[in-house]
Formats: sequence, structure tokens, C-alpha cells
Amino acid sequence: MANERIILGIDPGTTIMGFGLIKITGKKMEFLQLNELQLSKLDDHYKRLQIIFERTIELIDTHHPDEIAIEAPFFGKNVQSMLKLGRAQGVAMAAGLSRQIPITEYEPKKIKMAITGNGNATKEQVAKMLQQLLGLKELPKNLDSTDGLAAAVCHFFNSGKVVAGKSYSGWDAFVKQNEERVKK
Repeated sequence: MANERIILGIDPGTTIMGFGLIKITGKKMEFLQLNELQLSKLDDHYKRLQIIFERTIELIDTHHPDEIAIEAPFFGKNVQSMLKLGRAQGVAMAAGLSRQIPITEYEPKKIKMAITGNGNATKEQVAKMLQQLLGLKELPKNLDSTDGLAAAVCHFFNSGKVVAGKSYSGWDAFVKQNEERVKK
């Protein structure tokens, strides 16, 4: 069907990566999957990044998403945490870009605002609203997966609007929008 698309939402992290998939048919949203990738048992940070990349590729090859929505790292006080989170996000983005899938980043506050109407909502409030919107029978123990799902739903709600986040349709677009980050 021409007006059907699948959106993969990712909440990147090096301890837990949450993800959710929704299918859009016309203006109707349907829940497909919600899960998380547990990485805390691995001591090697580089192995964690490898698994994030491989699992993202596996999700793409299994579900064939048309678009990826990813939560942008928030700026915290811990520089090391920020660096690790940025790497996790970059690896997930690289997986999508390697398959030529358009990616849009959303700030955490924008995702919360799109789902609950409150940019300062808690993870629990976001999860409860997703449960109502998508008719989920129960919520997972860890809410990182609902954060990934929230990114996908936020992207659907923002479809056709001018997005405040950054979008990339492939490596060329990424390089063009980030020339200051690319060494020549």
C-alpha cells in the first residue's frame, strides 16, 4: 500500500537501548514492537557499540522501516556519560544511514511534549500516554523501550511539519549538514 510506512524509534544508550516500531496507514498509527537491548553485562564499551550497530541493522533488515526517529542526547553535567551516549546514538544512526534510511533527531523535551503535552513529563507519564494511544495491554518494567517508541510516535505526530531536529537522508546529507565535524 502506497500510504503505508514503518517508523523505528530509538532511545540510544550504552547500558540500555530502547526501541519501538509503529506502522502508519494513512493517518492511523498501529503498534508493532517494543523492546530493549540490555548491554550492562558487557564491560567492553566498544563491544557495546558493536552490538548496538548490529542490533539496529537486524531491526532494519527484519522490519524494513521507512524512517528512523532517534532521541538526541541531552546535555548533562557528566561529560563522560554524554560522550558515551553520543557514541551510542552515532552508531545507531550509522546503521540507518548505511541502509539509506532517513533519520530525524528529536530533543527529549520535544518527544515528551508531543506525547503528553508537557515537555517535563516523567518516563512513567510518557509510557502511560503511549499505552492509551496505542492500546498496549501492559508496560515493560524498564521504560527505555517506551522512550524508543515515544520517538517513533513523536515523529509520526510531526510528519509534514517543519521539524526542529536535524534530519539526514544518507551519508552525503549528514556530511553536508555537519561540515564543521568532518575533517578534510
